[in-house]
Amino acid sequence: MPIKIPSDLPAYDVLSREGVMVMSEDQAARQDIRPLRIGLLNLMPKKIQTENQFARLIGATSLQIELSLIRMSEHKTRNTAAEHMAEFYRPFSEVKDSGEKFDGLIITGAPIEHMPFEDVTYWQELTEVFDWTQTHVHSTFGVCWGGMAMINYFHGVKKHLLDHKAFGCFRHQNLSPTSHYLRGFSDDLLIPVSRWTEMKQDEIDAAPSLKTLIAGDEVGPCLVEDKAHRALYIFNHFEYDSDTLKQEYDRDIASNTPINVPSNYYPDDDPSQPPQNRWRSHAHLLYGNWITEVYETTSYDMTQIGL
Repeated sequence: MPIKIPSDLPAYDVLSREGVMVMSEDQAARQDIRPLRIGLLNLMPKKIQTENQFARLIGATSLQIELSLIRMSEHKTRNTAAEHMAEFYRPFSEVKDSGEKFDGLIITGAPIEHMPFEDVTYWQELTEVFDWTQTHVHSTFGVCWGGMAMINYFHGVKKHLLDHKAFGCFRHQNLSPTSHYLRGFSDDLLIPVSRWTEMKQDEIDAAPSLKTLIAGDEVGPCLVEDKAHRALYIFNHFEYDSDTLKQEYDRDIASNTPINVPSNYYPDDDPSQPPQNRWRSHAHLLYGNWITEVYETTSYDMTQIGL
């Protein structure tokens, strides 16, 4: 089954060209099925790029997905046209006031990890989002800074500054092969990483409801399950496009910002060579497994979500 998104959303044409099954709202209305309602709270500056990345992954499953784009109510973005935001996004305050519920919610990262959580301009509203998920969302997926913020809010797990940026593609280990979220996963896998902070495994272990599913020797915990809050937290970037790390590297080089060549990304670590995508299959597995788990455990009657 395809993902249901507006036919004039840029992701519609992008995913169609890639062979991802997409469906317009008119087409979806003719199917006698309840689609999964998935929200994307997009905190990234490049909204359209992020929409494409997550829509690509959740749209590759066999289920019909209805994707809703959500933004912080008062926070303004300078990197995406106001017309795009007005047409396709709803502020969280409007979503909350409507009383509607979601089968799943993805909360993206944001390039603000050097800041204390409490200093983020929209932190108070974001904590309202976290609380709201407990009564209005069946399963929440916090990504990178979004995951760090959630695990900090619910469990007090701190983010710690690194002395250098963890940047590149790093080997990780599958610590829970029987997890429903890791169906089909290899024992050893490569995941893109781009962050200045980390979470400590001993702090995660101190919270009884948390379980680390994937971790790396060099970059620490990656994917954490939080059964008490029906949530997953991932601190790295399965959703990245093949050239996302290259874009970050080229940007820093152009601005004379000190940056190392992303590890294990370019052939022979040579930036003149085209990068290789060696995480795509596991990215589709993870988000496909998440969507399947949501489908198998959510209530058909959406009024029962969160009860």
